[in-house]
Amino acid sequence: MRQLPRKLTADELAELFEGRTRFVERLSELEDPLGVAPDVVREVPEDEMLEALSAHPAIGAKKLSERSAREQGLDDDAATESALAELNRAYEEKFGFRFVVFVNRRPKAAILPILRERLERTRAEELETGLGELVAIARDRWLNQ
Repeated sequence: MRQLPRKLTADELAELFEGRTRFVERLSELEDPLGVAPDVVREVPEDEMLEALSAHPAIGAKKLSERSAREQGLDDDAATESALAELNRAYEEKFGFRFVVFVNRRPKAAILPILRERLERTRAEELETGLGELVAIARDRWLNQ
């Protein structure tokens, strides 16, 4: 397992966060970017949050980076795939941004109840949660490469 770095380039962070966004650029200017990212999330303007969330692939998406495909695992049954697609659509319609969750190598079927539960929350709660999940994914990717 790797240690959290004191400094990462924007390119290194972009790989961990699935895109070179303003949030990634902001983190690349800081010491210990993955360590301070949870605090930075609270200071980021909403448009930067939305950009960061939009860069991450949807759970169950067909076009994924190699890393995301490994993390999300093999396709589940058609019913799970269909339910994920419908719930992702409902989530994006309600909140206006992509659902992001730290899969942590769980099967896609295990994400369905989490997605349903999060659909009951407020937009503000979901913005904060989504960015927190994005940071958890990036930290895990760095530590377990």
